[in-house]
This record gives sequence, structure tokens and C-alpha cells, in this order.
Amino acid sequence: MSFRKTLCLVAATAVVPVVLASQAPPPKHLVNTDKSGLALQGYDPVAFFTLNRAAEGKPELAATHRGVTYRFVSAEHKATFERAPEKYEPAFGGYCAYGVSQGGLFEVDIRTAQIVGGRLVLNKNLRVKEMFDQDRENPRMADREWPKLVQRHGKGAE
Repeated sequence: MSFRKTLCLVAATAVVPVVLASQAPPPKHLVNTDKSGLALQGYDPVAFFTLNRAAEGKPELAATHRGVTYRFVSAEHKATFERAPEKYEPAFGGYCAYGVSQGGLFEVDIRTAQIVGGRLVLNKNLRVKEMFDQDRENPRMADREWPKLVQRHGKGAE
């Protein structure tokens, strides 16, 4: 085989993975929202970390990340979120963490919000939150189940 043919073959082989990668479907995501695309029932995700409590966000202070709308109590919280949304997004898409650990998706009660391992975690109700908190394996189980739920129920990135 000539040098020219070898060079063309090597160049073509190097391009194929790049072309295939660019044609891969976008990663899926799954977030618990209302019909309008509002997450966390309108509560400010940053407030759980900085104020250590739930605080209703203002409609005029909203930001959209991956097609999901979040509201904030202040322009400072909005800017904080926009700098690092992955840090403040709720774990398990804002679905019940205990339910996720069991392979299911359930709505949540905002009063169950807590920071666990640096992540905002919610549960279906206060009784379920207690069950989740009693077993240290639950967050790990939820982490194992979450990708399966995203694959099954998620949508492509927007």
C-alpha cells in the first residue's frame, strides 16, 4: 500500500469517531416540574443552601436551565445559581429521594427539603423523610437507581 493510501486511510479512520460522536443523541435529563416547567414549586434552590430554609422565589426573578424554570428571592441568588446551576439543582431531579432509591418517581413536600452530602434532597412527606434518613444506604441506592429512571423517563437536553 502506498504512503498516500495509508495516509488517507488513517485520516478517514480518525474522522469516523468524531462524526459518530456528533450524531449521538443529547443526554437525557429528568426534573420534577409543574405543567409550566417550574421546578421546586417555585421555591428558591439557592435559599436551601444559604438561608437553610425554604423561601418562595419571585416570578420576576426567574432563570431557565435545561428547559426548567427556577425562581429566586433575590438577584444575588439568581446570579449564584446561573454561575453553577448543577450545584443548586435538586438531587434526583427534585423527585422523592426515598422513592428514587426504590426505583420510583413521586411528588414531594417542600417541607422535607434538606442538604445531604452537599445536595438538595426532597421526599414525599415528613414520614418518608424520616424513613430516608434512618438508613445511610438510601442516598447510595438512589444514586444507583437514578440513571435508570432518567433513561426510562427523561427527555433529551434542550
